[in-house]
Amino acid sequence: MSFILANPGLATVFGVLLTLLFAVVVVGVRDVFLQRHHAIQHNFPVVGHLRYLFEAIGPELRQYWVANDKEERPFDRSERAWVYASAKGETNTFGFGTSEIIDRAGYPILKQAGFPFPSDAATVIGGDPSRIPCAKVIGAVHGRRKPYRPASIVNISAMSFGSLGARAVEALNRGAAAGHAYHNTGEGGVSPYHLSGGADVVWQLGTGYFGARGEDGRFSMDKLVERVTASPQIKMIEVKLSQGAKPGKGGILPAAKVTEEIAAIRHVSAGKDCYSPNYHAEFGTVDELIDFVESIADATGLPVGIKSAVGKLHFWRELAARMRERGQGPDYIVIDGGEGGTGAAPLTFSDHVSLPFRVGFARVYQTFQDARMADRVVWVGAGKLGFPDRAVIAFAMGCDLVYVAREAMLAIGCIQAQKCHTGYCPAGVATQNAWLEAGLDVPLKAKRMHRYLESFRHELLALTWAAGYEHPCQFTGQDVEMATGVETFSTLTEVLGYDKEPTPFTSFADLAD
Repeated sequence: MSFILANPGLATVFGVLLTLLFAVVVVGVRDVFLQRHHAIQHNFPVVGHLRYLFEAIGPELRQYWVANDKEERPFDRSERAWVYASAKGETNTFGFGTSEIIDRAGYPILKQAGFPFPSDAATVIGGDPSRIPCAKVIGAVHGRRKPYRPASIVNISAMSFGSLGARAVEALNRGAAAGHAYHNTGEGGVSPYHLSGGADVVWQLGTGYFGARGEDGRFSMDKLVERVTASPQIKMIEVKLSQGAKPGKGGILPAAKVTEEIAAIRHVSAGKDCYSPNYHAEFGTVDELIDFVESIADATGLPVGIKSAVGKLHFWRELAARMRERGQGPDYIVIDGGEGGTGAAPLTFSDHVSLPFRVGFARVYQTFQDARMADRVVWVGAGKLGFPDRAVIAFAMGCDLVYVAREAMLAIGCIQAQKCHTGYCPAGVATQNAWLEAGLDVPLKAKRMHRYLESFRHELLALTWAAGYEHPCQFTGQDVEMATGVETFSTLTEVLGYDKEPTPFTSFADLAD
């Protein structure tokens, strides 16, 4: 002992070891005698804590050490790698050939033309060779006072301030502005961060009517008009009926995420769980929904759309019929697939409620075709469509636009830790924790969002030209084949049972600003 005390370095090491030993003893005593909640910790004191540590960091460990490139969900490693590389401006090509099983059931094949569209003949709009404006003008059919043609067919889907942090929302908005895309607010209301970057904004109204609710919690047209008048960036209003990850259930924002700022924007109490009702208090029938849409359009002059997951079809049949009879209704319809994402939802809702995008969209679109109404609506697809091949299929099915949400989160740094509902997102994206948010550099992440949009559209255009077309809206079900059996492929038209309505498109020059 005297030798140790005579050597300061050894004394320090010895002190640290004694401290660690004491800590281990304290933890062991606590595990065995002072707690009764965890049998593992009682039966295996000290080391039993490793079980809970590994459980907590399991998703992060699996994605790096265990899962193969095509195994993970909701986005596998190769999909994330493509988004990351696209966002960072790195090479997003792959070598040696596909690792997919291309004849497995449901696998899509895009059919190239014998004579591709010449890429050097493509029209460049605004100096951006990736610009792909929407072929339709939203609100034109119903004669809205402020119709809107989106400058991009790829846009940022609904993600609320609250579900995402302020820096993440601002980065998305700046990136959207640079990429000429619009930014959907999500149901949490219009925050300063949705307006700070200069992008066009779509204000989504959920069942909580956040940002447009009076003191009684009910919808307030005066509040809505006041905000729209003060914010010219708002180009459309979107009424959310449901979303793919939790259809028929209201939104959930845990108390840990309801800061004073978020509470003020939403007009709710800070520090308490913020639940949206599972129904709209302003309407309960199809005619009342149409009345609600028309009242907002009349008061604001803006196009108004609806977003919904797909379950029972009676609602859609009645909606198509009443829209035809009345000559009124939503200017656009967003169909969200059951594979869509959310910040927080019950597992059963995420896994088992609402149809996948391809099935749900096809059924609704056919319903409107049968009512001779499909060409009078602008169609938007959502639900893991943030990749060029999936976007092509969506356009071939009848979509005019696609939404990206989790892919946009990946572009600004999300690592798919799947902790969105906890408030402890390690990448600082889906959190209100100041320390975690501080790691998200807004200018850098905005550039990555911009690059992702450009890369997505560049590759989408390359696929379009390969098929002999100039604009993705020209894709039809005849341009895609799906594996339907052993060495058997069928066209998308045969699989779905319909061909989409022709889109009025002549040339890119007609779509220029």
